[in-house]
Amino acid sequence: MGDACQACLTRVPYATLIATIMCCLGVGVFCGTMYRGSALSILMFDQVFHFRLMWIEALQMIFIVGSACMAALGFMLLCLGCLTTGATRQKVYRAWRARVGGRISCAVFMIITYILTFVWIILLGFLVITTFLFTIFWKLCSNPRNIELTTCIDFTQFDFMFPSSVRQEDMKICEAHKVKLFCKDYVEKAEFMFILAMVACVLVILSLVHHLMCLSANYAHIRDHEKFQELQELQYLTNPDMHASKDRF
Repeated sequence: MGDACQACLTRVPYATLIATIMCCLGVGVFCGTMYRGSALSILMFDQVFHFRLMWIEALQMIFIVGSACMAALGFMLLCLGCLTTGATRQKVYRAWRARVGGRISCAVFMIITYILTFVWIILLGFLVITTFLFTIFWKLCSNPRNIELTTCIDFTQFDFMFPSSVRQEDMKICEAHKVKLFCKDYVEKAEFMFILAMVACVLVILSLVHHLMCLSANYAHIRDHEKFQELQELQYLTNPDMHASKDRF
């Protein structure tokens, strides 16, 4: 029983497993926080500034589909890691075609992971800008004069960032209920969501880098296993008695 348990543990790709857990955790937090943050942004633009950005609603569906694809990719990489670990590698990649297929699979997944790493880095840059903007909004809300309603939160100097259909008076937040909507109900909550999404994005990038290292190691293992297989076969040809002693593959 102990030997069977030990043999089973040697087949587990711990590095790939850790990377997959990191990826799934980061993607899950990112999807939830970005969906909530984008929903709060839609409500803020609609109820405070009286305009709607339709592309934000499309992003919510993209977040869900993209998160599902990332989770599927993580599990595929985990399966590939299981096939290239321990005694499983020796059984799966015995044939020449299997070894070639394994190396091609690792190379394809390395390219996909490499591209996705750059995509998530770009997404992290977008999140940094978004979080920075909402932090500025929160600083405006924290201004004592704005809290006491002695002055308005004025965005008219940034009218170039708003659609042409937005009126000048809608860019000024003066009433108490609009200040509460903008600051407490939307900006404060959305900023926290975007900060969590940014942390989750960093976690996903780290997991992808971890996956790249694991794929590189798996590719080397398959390549070295091919060389070891050829060396073993050469030894069997030069010394036939070794073949009768023990079949190591």
